[in-house]
Amino acid sequence: MGVFWNDVEEGAEIPALIKRPTTRQLVQYAGASGDFYEIHYDKDYAQANELPGPIIHGALKNAFLAQLVTGWAGEDGALKKLSCQYRGMDVPGDTLVCKGTVTRKYVQDGEHLVDCDIWLENGKGETTTKGAATLRLSRQGA
Repeated sequence: MGVFWNDVEEGAEIPALIKRPTTRQLVQYAGASGDFYEIHYDKDYAQANELPGPIIHGALKNAFLAQLVTGWAGEDGALKKLSCQYRGMDVPGDTLVCKGTVTRKYVQDGEHLVDCDIWLENGKGETTTKGAATLRLSRQGA
């Protein structure tokens, strides 16, 4: 069960989501998404392209942020809008922390909505992906 719109305030923090991606997960994601660019799973290829090793797909980091907000909104909520910008590379084996805060709470066209700033931090606490989301939340008593 997710949060109710009635109980959310602007400035509220979304509970963090911890991700520990592995190279295996990147291979699985490549198969699911069709993104087989070798920098995501081939260490030698990635290093030949001046990378430290395989790097996490940007779209997978976007999916992690989507999981953060949809898990928080719950089954009765809905993700209306999601965007993100990739500001740094992340690597398998690092602990990634997805975070967010509510920046606006409002009603529009009869829907109870919240806007959120969302971001992903690497194990050093650096923000490598920034984004925004709009969610429709269930209203308690509705």
